Amino acid sequence: MLGQMMHQPLLIKNILAHSQMAFPTTKIVSRTGDNSIQSHLIGDIARRSAQLAHALDALNVQAGDRVATLAWNDHRHLELYYAVSGIGAVCHTINPRLPQKQIAYVIEHAGDKLLFVDEGLAGLLEKVLPLVKNPPTIIVLAGTTSPLPPLNADADLLNYEVMIGDQADDFDWPDFDENTASGMCYTSGTTGNPKGVLYSHRSTTLHAMQVALSFANALHEGARVLPIVPLFHVNAWGLPFTCPLVGASLIFAGPFLDGPSLFELMDSQQVTSAWGVPTVLTAVLQEIKRAGRPPKGLNNILVGGSAISLGFIDDYEDLGITVNHAWGMTEMSPIGTQGSIPASSRHLPLEKQRHLKKRQGRGIFGIDMKIVDQNGDEIAQDGKQSGELYVRSNTTAAQYYNNPEATAEAFHDAGWFRTGDIANIDATGNLLITDRAKDLIKSGGEWISSLEHETAIMTHKSIAQCAVIAVPHPKWDERPIIIAVPTSDFGDDKDSKVRAALFEDVLSLLGVEFPKWQMPDALVLVDELPLTATGKISKLRLRQLYRDYFGDTNE
Repeated sequence: MLGQMMHQPLLIKNILAHSQMAFPTTKIVSRTGDNSIQSHLIGDIARRSAQLAHALDALNVQAGDRVATLAWNDHRHLELYYAVSGIGAVCHTINPRLPQKQIAYVIEHAGDKLLFVDEGLAGLLEKVLPLVKNPPTIIVLAGTTSPLPPLNADADLLNYEVMIGDQADDFDWPDFDENTASGMCYTSGTTGNPKGVLYSHRSTTLHAMQVALSFANALHEGARVLPIVPLFHVNAWGLPFTCPLVGASLIFAGPFLDGPSLFELMDSQQVTSAWGVPTVLTAVLQEIKRAGRPPKGLNNILVGGSAISLGFIDDYEDLGITVNHAWGMTEMSPIGTQGSIPASSRHLPLEKQRHLKKRQGRGIFGIDMKIVDQNGDEIAQDGKQSGELYVRSNTTAAQYYNNPEATAEAFHDAGWFRTGDIANIDATGNLLITDRAKDLIKSGGEWISSLEHETAIMTHKSIAQCAVIAVPHPKWDERPIIIAVPTSDFGDDKDSKVRAALFEDVLSLLGVEFPKWQMPDALVLVDELPLTATGKISKLRLRQLYRDYFGDTNE
């Protein structure tokens, strides 16, 4: 017997309509490329999105067409999110930090019809377009008086504000199936070409509601949220949809993502919640220390993308700023877990509670997780046994866009997505990522977790950042070495005695938790670590740089 309830499709347009009606004072504040601040009410964004929809219609954008963006976080980029999906087309956000050949690849692979580019990224696009066989029409995200950049491409070139300026500011948004594609993001492609994930209106709307439910302390009416995570990176973790849904204002930083700029924006706009990766939030923390105070109003941060140290948590929470450690993936829309302290653990001493926050947290509503062994058999969630993590949900991809080979590898277990993460889950559903499968180190036939070592090393007062990588070894197949950035107050890192003393100190620290055969063979100090296009430490690049550390093992 089926229920006898009405059915209304879950469409992204309804989020904007609801926000405009229920939370009319919600603001969208943008720092633009010229370093000026622009502020719009949510109703302004709705009207400008309607103007953009008319303009897209005039350019003959049809349902299912891909419309690309190459842009920073600001109000125009947000308008594209709503207008493109609202007419039944697909908003394809492109990561400008990808290599130029990969940017060209995703434009071609997605079959983009239009491409909206930020003024400040026009130079990059000029280098990319010659690599694209069928360049899309280009629209520059700029004011009416801004000169169009001299792009050398066989493509039309339009100005965004001129294009929408004379259009009507209301639009009869169509209804369609909630499973209609709404957005597309490509993975960062650390090996091979990036893989496309095609979101639907249903999955995006459900994700917005799930995130609102799971982060109610940060996302609520009147909150002022800074997505440091870019709009081009997995829809800025869903914040462009969740914040309007609950009446939270969005504060956009544009291209200015350095510590001083972010601190000043947070302080002047009284941001209450900031969401980003550890590398950027560490830069903010350094600025907080220089200023001697946190930004006005900031009371919580959400951090994801890579592991965080206990020192990172302590530094923020000692300032009264709650740290929520989350985990997710492009394929998951992206948020899968949230790291608030369970009620059953709030009686624990503060130190133990903060240790819990180093884990990736419990699954948000609707996310199923399992751990499997090398044979693909599910193993117990006892917090001790580790295996490969698989997930499933209404907000997880079922396949990759137009990529059967990658689909066969990642979705071979019917109904489940193979994440590539090695993890364990405790009896309360609390997830701990212990490594990426590709980052495990196999030494003498035994496995070593690089992430577990990094978590311990990051507790050392003289280590600001680190990566533990596998290096080919003539006897043991692979051995771990540490590549680290020392803190600013560390001594002379060129002095061999100082370096040796630090290495011995780190080994002593690791020796408390790990057996002798797992101890890293070397500590290399560097000024900075290479980052991927999404701001994570690039272990692939580090492995390339240090592959001959123990000599050429191919001889």
